[in-house]
Amino acid sequence: MLKQHLKVKLSQKLSPQQIQLTKLIQLPIQSFEQQILREIEENPALASGKEDEKEREELDIPEEDNVEIIEAEDIDIDTYLSDDEIPEYRLRAQNYSSDDEEKHVPYAAGLSFHQQLMAQLDTYKFSEQEYRIAAFLVGSIDNSGYIRRELIDIVDDLAFTENIYVKEEEVRKVLQSVQQLDPPGVGALDLQDCLLIQLRRKPQSPSISVAIALLDEQFEAFTKKHFSKIKSRLKIDGEQLKDCMHEIEKLNPKPGAAFSSDTKMNTQIVPDFTIQLIDGKLNLMLNGRNAPELHVSAEYRNMLSGYKEANKKSKEQQKAVQFIKQKLDAARWFIDAIKQRQHTLYETMKTIMDFQQDYFLTGDEQKLKPMILKDIADRIGMDISTVSRVANSKYVDTPYGTKLVKWFFSEGITNAAGKDVSTIEVKKVLGDVIAAEDKTNPLNDEQLMNIMNEKGYPIARRTVAKYREMIGAPVARLRKEL
Repeated sequence: MLKQHLKVKLSQKLSPQQIQLTKLIQLPIQSFEQQILREIEENPALASGKEDEKEREELDIPEEDNVEIIEAEDIDIDTYLSDDEIPEYRLRAQNYSSDDEEKHVPYAAGLSFHQQLMAQLDTYKFSEQEYRIAAFLVGSIDNSGYIRRELIDIVDDLAFTENIYVKEEEVRKVLQSVQQLDPPGVGALDLQDCLLIQLRRKPQSPSISVAIALLDEQFEAFTKKHFSKIKSRLKIDGEQLKDCMHEIEKLNPKPGAAFSSDTKMNTQIVPDFTIQLIDGKLNLMLNGRNAPELHVSAEYRNMLSGYKEANKKSKEQQKAVQFIKQKLDAARWFIDAIKQRQHTLYETMKTIMDFQQDYFLTGDEQKLKPMILKDIADRIGMDISTVSRVANSKYVDTPYGTKLVKWFFSEGITNAAGKDVSTIEVKKVLGDVIAAEDKTNPLNDEQLMNIMNEKGYPIARRTVAKYREMIGAPVARLRKEL
């Protein structure tokens, strides 16, 4: 049986303005600029300074009549007809000056990696069907230069998508021609195949012959660096092994990556913050473009003025003004969200800079203090999630390079002297120990643990293994060199 009853329940819900602010805080500078452009496009009540300059030229509107700022708390017509010409957020020191406008250098467009491979196919004598198979194989090559699929699967795809019914042997025959394209090694099915293709295209010599035999017959031992097994099985001495390893080291394991890098879109990190060291003092600046010049357009101001002065107001006018008020509300909320974003970003980064002052003054990573999100959140009186949004998506330009804000956060351990040190420092010391080891007899994790303990960092062997993986160092066996 269905029953109805009343129930009182308390719950927390974010307002649309809070959600908007949260999203703006999370955006890095480039995405933030795109969001502003979208907001201006979607909300006709918002206009930028540059657009208004053009509008003044076309309509011959005096500047003081064109700039309109939303500052009042209540939504009424008089509020939006205020004479206040300068918004509070534009009085900050980190304004974006038109003189600082970035100049973008256009990049020349070139052929893509696959277009260059297809152009090379035209130099081969193929039948019509062979050409279609070769083109399909080229289309299956990834940006690293490999065909990552089994040939039998490619045979099936040729039948279903190209209406070409062939055997695997015919596809393999065409593949051999594709593998002769430049750069050497392109079209390989795996790493072993890629290295062998490159070696076989080199001028033959004793060391090249040994290297081909090594990769062809002892590839597993090669990947595991079992040098003693390789010498025994191939019946070669240490000098011969060193020569063939030298030839292998000159090969490119990702032939397509280097070939296609010139045609990739150039990406650039635009820091949200800049920290300068001037006369021994730290100076923090927000990226000036975080303060866009937004205001109500002259057209909307004139519409409101006309409605206010009208003696008789029709229903159509009332609906129009209601629409205008909604857009003005959205504009006011957006401008206010920008101001709050400015404040949140600046306060968060300023607190991080003060917390890690010793590092920013010297650039010594060993002076980084253990710091977690809660440390900063407690100091600025904000939620941990807010600090996390700033740290995970923002970059800061420091005298020691551009870094992700998240990089400054780390857990800590207590060293032998009883002092808390950052795990960043521990990983740096571990990396220095590995870099200085004898590569013919690299240190295992147990030995690394003992050395770290001697240096005053009491960490366990499993912690050594974790940090070693984090800094990109393989196990001792794979760090071994001849």
